[in-house]
Amino acid sequence: MPVLRPLSGAGALRRPALRWTDLLVGVAIIVVFYLTIRATLGAASPLDLATAPSSISTDPAHLPYYALRSLLRMFVALIASTVFTFMVATAAARLPRVEKIVLPALDILQSVPILGFLSVTVTGFIALFPGSTLGLEAASVFAIFTSQAWNMAFSFHASLVSQSRDLDEAARLMRLSKWQRFWKLDVPSGMIPLVWNGMMSFGGGWFFLAASEAISVGDKTYALPGVGAYVAAAVEQGQLDRVGWAILAMIVMVLGTNFLFWRPLVAWAERFRQEDTAAVDRPRSLVLDLLAHSSIPRGLGRAFAPVGRGLDRATRPFGVAEHPLFVPRLRRRAGDVVMALVVIAGILYGAYWASEFIGSTIGFGSFGEAFGLGLITFIRVLVIIILATLIWVPVGVWVGMNPKVSKLAQPVVQLLASFPANFLFPFVIAFFVAVGIPLDIGGILLMALGSQWYILFNVIAGASAIPTDLRQAMESFRLTPWQRWRKLILPGIFPAYVTGGITAAGGAWNASIVSEIVSYNHNTLIAPGLGSYIAQATSGGDMARVLVGVIVMSVFVVGLNRLFWRRLYRVAETRFSL
Repeated sequence: MPVLRPLSGAGALRRPALRWTDLLVGVAIIVVFYLTIRATLGAASPLDLATAPSSISTDPAHLPYYALRSLLRMFVALIASTVFTFMVATAAARLPRVEKIVLPALDILQSVPILGFLSVTVTGFIALFPGSTLGLEAASVFAIFTSQAWNMAFSFHASLVSQSRDLDEAARLMRLSKWQRFWKLDVPSGMIPLVWNGMMSFGGGWFFLAASEAISVGDKTYALPGVGAYVAAAVEQGQLDRVGWAILAMIVMVLGTNFLFWRPLVAWAERFRQEDTAAVDRPRSLVLDLLAHSSIPRGLGRAFAPVGRGLDRATRPFGVAEHPLFVPRLRRRAGDVVMALVVIAGILYGAYWASEFIGSTIGFGSFGEAFGLGLITFIRVLVIIILATLIWVPVGVWVGMNPKVSKLAQPVVQLLASFPANFLFPFVIAFFVAVGIPLDIGGILLMALGSQWYILFNVIAGASAIPTDLRQAMESFRLTPWQRWRKLILPGIFPAYVTGGITAAGGAWNASIVSEIVSYNHNTLIAPGLGSYIAQATSGGDMARVLVGVIVMSVFVVGLNRLFWRRLYRVAETRFSL
């Protein structure tokens, strides 16, 4: 019979030894809090619209502070985009009535250019925070949010609708609450593509940083301290050396964000891979290893555990998370009728207001000019999608299916995707002028720099999510390379490619606003197209033409999504979901 020996008093009261990793993680948390508070204090400073500057200083000594302010806006927008994604994409995937509204709404919102959002919302944000910089900061964050949220929502929705039926049945048999199902099944099953698309969306936010930090209200422009506004001021003054300093700061910011934030997330997300066979070589992260050896993250997790249990108990009265959610037929039909009436009433009211405004200002004949310019921009978008597919699908598969290659290529891809191409526009314009390339053709390159990466990142995410056991099965069957592509790779990446194609096309339309009209040192090059039409109308304060341009761009994007991309989306859901 075993003998139970009492623990000594010293041993029972001994605390865990303090590790050097705990000290390092603790110091890092303190530094992050300090920098966040300092940037937040600057964002909440008083503001007088009458005396607010239209540009900021281009002294390179201010770049560290500008970088801090820009990073704060980017991460606040990323947090808002993640919350939006979880709420909207989950509702669309679980409620068929909501899906019929949400997906077309996302199509429309994705097609609205960032300048269109800013021109409509900035006045409201300023009125919401009178006498404070928070109004302009909120407008800037919202503009960055609009460059991130739609791509993430599409990605998470695609993961939910292609969810494994076995796991779905297991969740229902275990009678999980809605809160439990969301965190134990929905989020883990979509974590890998969500992380990669979040990384891509974050990079897309950098592209529009200059537009979001130099905000126009009527005929006046307000500049917020940030790297984007710094570049805009340097370009306006023709200071190429200062643009070079901003490019160096951007490289440091992108690589630092990748090393400290995205790379650990990619490595951490690997634990949610759905497969029976463990991958031989998974992504690693030095930062994640340090956090794993520290007791601080586990302590914070235990501290917040009661919050999760409380939310679980709060959602229990709403029933378990059945899929699909059971709704009586009569109530479902009544709900469809009510929702359809509300949507139709909203559309009719908006159409009436827009028609009255346009008819009383520039007339409906302006739509003919806008549609003609839209066809020109559409040709550029089509060329970008075709070339990006031919180039980046093989590259994305190669990177996604080789963890060693992914480890080396991810920082490079992240730098290329995140680096704002418009920072290089002054040098590109000089090259176009020297070589004699018109902006009609050169604009395709500028638009591609801001959109092609959506296809690459989604293909990488789709290829990396293919289960290892399926890969090993293909090797055991000794298939030829073409058979492997046809039987495994193309079906495996097809849902991710469709998501990337939708967002890349929307990103190309959005990028046309800053790619079809470019300026440097008071010299402006203009390419005919819908993007330059909207940009010129915005700079001139012509809200009627801005509205016409936004409507026409929405018609193009939504029409193409409905006629082409959504059909591929349904094929991906029904035939090629793992």
